[in-house]
Amino acid sequence: MGIYEYTRIPFGIKNAPAHFQRMMDTIFQDEILEGWMVVYIDDIIIYSETWEDHVQYIDRVLSKCTPINLKISLKKCNFGQQEVLVLGHKVSGLSLAIDQNKVAAVLQKPVPKSIKEMQSFLGFASYYRNHIKNFAHITSSLYKLCSKDVVFEITKERRDAYERIKYELTNAPVLILPDFELPFKLIR
Repeated sequence: MGIYEYTRIPFGIKNAPAHFQRMMDTIFQDEILEGWMVVYIDDIIIYSETWEDHVQYIDRVLSKCTPINLKISLKKCNFGQQEVLVLGHKVSGLSLAIDQNKVAAVLQKPVPKSIKEMQSFLGFASYYRNHIKNFAHITSSLYKLCSKDVVFEITKERRDAYERIKYELTNAPVLILPDFELPFKLIR
């Protein structure tokens, strides 16, 4: 017969994403450490201060891919963007915003009718908790609903909390980097 060997990582293998991430981190270790590139599984983000640097960085990445036969789909590439959508966020050089396309689907859903549906909603909302002031306080009654030995009942308080989180997701502030030239005030 012979010996068969994969030439690609097959789908369905539990450790495939971790293996692929480790491989990408190893290949692009220098670029990542130099601080102008981020790799998450098969998404590569290159950022730079100037267009000239950007072109140089892209060239460097592509020249590493060719000798090891790492293929890049140009259809899926975006070059020279001021902002990109990454992992449910709209990211620019100065800000981080929620991708409203991700939120739109949740807004159409009715109030959860089971623990599983509530856990799914809370998991989604929690991903964006940094954008929602007092997230833990607002969702505390919803999290209690997911506890063992608690009857699943949507009270007015819980319905209000659910609607409030949906509202906050659609009206969430854009997070920006602080201006380190200005003084900081700590507020309790």
